[in-house]
Amino acid sequence: MVVFAGHLLLLGVLVYRSGYVPKLLGVLLAINGVAYLVDSLRPYLFPTAPLPFLFVLFFGELIFMLWLFVRGARIRQPTAHRRPT
Repeated sequence: MVVFAGHLLLLGVLVYRSGYVPKLLGVLLAINGVAYLVDSLRPYLFPTAPLPFLFVLFFGELIFMLWLFVRGARIRQPTAHRRPT
């Protein structure tokens, strides 16, 4: 799960920097990655810390998936500009 958390962090950064997807989704994915990281490492680093609110942070993936289904199919591919010769 730590590797998946790193994947979500990287995906969040890439989504944030892209111009196709709203920046809010990138932030939600990065928060989701941090939540997976904390949840995976909690037994080792914070064994007695109760984190009942952590499940709320996992909705970033769901929101991103729904956005891809609804809005993502409508994104047009960029066209390559030809140089004048």
